[in-house]
Amino acid sequence: MTTGSGRLVGTGKAAVAVGVDPATLWRWEKDGRVQAELRTAGGQLRWDVDRLRAQLRALSEPSGET
Repeated sequence: MTTGSGRLVGTGKAAVAVGVDPATLWRWEKDGRVQAELRTAGGQLRWDVDRLRAQLRALSEPSGET
């Protein structure tokens, strides 16, 4: 499986790439903080690590609120 920015990986590899526990990444996806590239018929998530990193950067940017 590939996307424009690279290979899709499972939750374990994606979590290692961004330095979190796989359960944390699952929870963030469930809560809507990040979005996986796809969910397989069996319910497994597939991630584009570059896109995941971009989503996490966006979450950590200040929102401009005071």
